[in-house]
Amino acid sequence: MKTLIFNFHNEQEEKVLLAFLDSLHYDYRPVEEQEAFQFSQEEIKGLLQTKQDFLEGKTTARPWEEIKQDLRRA
Repeated sequence: MKTLIFNFHNEQEEKVLLAFLDSLHYDYRPVEEQEAFQFSQEEIKGLLQTKQDFLEGKTTARPWEEIKQDLRRA
């Protein structure tokens, strides 16, 4: 499954796309912007710990390609 995010320029664009998806009987769920990017408390804690580890020299920056490979393995 993939998630697509659309940035509409106006209300008419949104109406047209949703009508098109409905006509094809696609299963979709509109998500409000603030709902789309909510981090859990556990995720926030992990991000802050990673930042602290980096600032303390316990870890180093890694190339994005390496990170993507790790994510694919997960």
